[in-house]
Amino acid sequence: MNGEEHRPDRKYEDLTELRLYVPEHLYRAFQRCVWILINETGRDRRDIMREVVHDFLVKHGC
Repeated sequence: MNGEEHRPDRKYEDLTELRLYVPEHLYRAFQRCVWILINETGRDRRDIMREVVHDFLVKHGC
């Protein structure tokens, strides 16, 4: 994106960017997992990210 602001379509206008700092191996594992889910299910990357964060918060009772 080279510093350009991404303007999401209407489906995603309620989303806010969240930055996480993780070790490189976890970053690569996450990217692989998301890529696999996208290709197996046809779901959108943002839907998968939203689900990951939601599941984390539910798991920890937040």
